[in-house]
Amino acid sequence: MYENMAGPAVRAGAAGPAERAESAARVVAWLAARDEVEHALRDALGRPPSQRDDTVARMAEALRAAAQGLGEPAIAVAAGVPERMLRGWMEQDPAFATALRAASALAAGHGLTADGGATPAMLRVVLDAVGRGASWPVAGRLAGLSIRRFNRLRQTTPGVESLLEAAQRMRARTARTARGARDRTARAGAGGAARRTEAEGGAGERRYRLVRLDDPMLSPTE
Repeated sequence: MYENMAGPAVRAGAAGPAERAESAARVVAWLAARDEVEHALRDALGRPPSQRDDTVARMAEALRAAAQGLGEPAIAVAAGVPERMLRGWMEQDPAFATALRAASALAAGHGLTADGGATPAMLRVVLDAVGRGASWPVAGRLAGLSIRRFNRLRQTTPGVESLLEAAQRMRARTARTARGARDRTARAGAGGAARRTEAEGGAGERRYRLVRLDDPMLSPTE
């Protein structure tokens, strides 16, 4: 009755390590592309980047994570914000705080708690955290998994280990790409400085991308 919209999956019956690795790479790439998809949809509508749109989208991810039984550290990872910012939203936005409590109550009412078994939502948090540079023990704790539970999960489910390895490879590729971009920018800047000075008379013209600053809660102060 329900169409499966969950995206690519690591199949439990994968034929072997190579197929698991390929499936895991697709899953990790799909998770990493979520923000790009959001931006592409906004661009398709002709809307400029907006702090409010970004905040509301991240709040929605936080509510989704809470409804899946995750705790505050995992909710912050799922929303892509520091815990400090999540707490700031809860303090400054009564509507969001009420919705978050309701989402957590929904999870509890359906038996979704961090004390239960590992869930796909927990695994998503682990992969997000690893992709952003966390070690796997730290990522596990953020998701609500003790080191012992996480080790047991890795040992008994090859698909989880494949996903972790894929997330680590993605992180390494992203870091190399970022370093390469910085190096190219530095070389271009050094090579073009004299030409810009001559062409602009030392004016140093700068260009900026327009972003609408319309949401004071995006960066709450401590």
